[in-house]
Amino acid sequence: MAVLVSISFCHMMNDMLQSLLPAIYPMLKDGYHLDFGQVGLITLTYQITASLLQPVVGLYTDHRPKHYSLSIGMGFTLVGLLLLSRASSFPVLLLAASLVGMGSSVFHPESSRVARLASGGRHGLAQSLFQVGGNLGSAIGPLAAAFIILPRGQGSVAWFSLAALLAMIVLGGIGNWYKAHCKTRAGRKREAIERPALSRRQIGMALAVLLALIFSKFFYMASITSYYTFYLIDRFQVSVQSAQIFLFVFLGSAAIGTLAGGPIGDRLGRKLVIWVSILGVLPFTLILPHVNLFWTVALTIPVGLILSSAFCAIVVYAQELMPGKVGTVAGLFFGLAFGIGGVGAAVLGELADITDITTVYEICGFLPLIGLLTVFLPNLEPGKGLRR
Repeated sequence: MAVLVSISFCHMMNDMLQSLLPAIYPMLKDGYHLDFGQVGLITLTYQITASLLQPVVGLYTDHRPKHYSLSIGMGFTLVGLLLLSRASSFPVLLLAASLVGMGSSVFHPESSRVARLASGGRHGLAQSLFQVGGNLGSAIGPLAAAFIILPRGQGSVAWFSLAALLAMIVLGGIGNWYKAHCKTRAGRKREAIERPALSRRQIGMALAVLLALIFSKFFYMASITSYYTFYLIDRFQVSVQSAQIFLFVFLGSAAIGTLAGGPIGDRLGRKLVIWVSILGVLPFTLILPHVNLFWTVALTIPVGLILSSAFCAIVVYAQELMPGKVGTVAGLFFGLAFGIGGVGAAVLGELADITDITTVYEICGFLPLIGLLTVFLPNLEPGKGLRR
């Protein structure tokens, strides 16, 4: 539990630092005279840097574990933040964003592996505790930007490098545990890996469905994390600080949903959680673009709660579908999540420039319909959830 809490804390630090970037988009947009397309390009640069490297890191460390790679990865984030605080041009902003993304590409697959090693067999609970740290960090980031960076300017981003330094120290301690744990496991007789009784075609189909569900979830999440503040400012004329607080409400509800999703999946089955979390959010996403400010904020709460519970279940389901490839699976799905978020931000930014920000939310409201594909997932846990 100490390891799980520590890795969750570092996940909070990592994702808080990541979420500073989109949280200060309004300031960067005005300061550098950016259009929505350029804002989306910043996100795309960061997300692609993170997403393309994560599966590579996961595949490599499945065969050659690097016990202190987590601290090194956080070092990239630290350098990226310092560069972001002093950036004087749009290309430098892109470079800073790419460095923060590189740090994330190392952190997620390796920290997900550590969480599974420390789970004691309760893989859903471990993933939830690990991921809720990230959600809390994503929720804290906009508040930190609203009350620290926006009043003091871009240079104050440098203060957050101290958080990266603290995380590097904690991750060094986790690296010591990781190294000792691997030595202990190496001294034992290798346990047989239990594989699901599925054909290659069935496994391939299940992975394709899971990837489609990830697309649905994170493309919609990109519309919130990158453009929700602009939507509230444009449609309801709220202040930037108020918009950041409303974004915190959504991200906080997402953190609670993440914490609940893993244990529920352990108890009732991953497939049931996936069904409810993707398809169940559809009524709320369809209504959201057509209501007033109060109901807009109110509806983002069930959207965050329900939609966020999916990712833990999807990652653990995929790890059980492909046992022995924990890092590869974590890298693939975390990387895909980042990549889709980046592509989504860029595409939705261009769409907002061509039409308007409200149209973006009207179109994205239909994305949870992709959750119907869950019917094609095989049931890996007989006696739990929905059977097929």
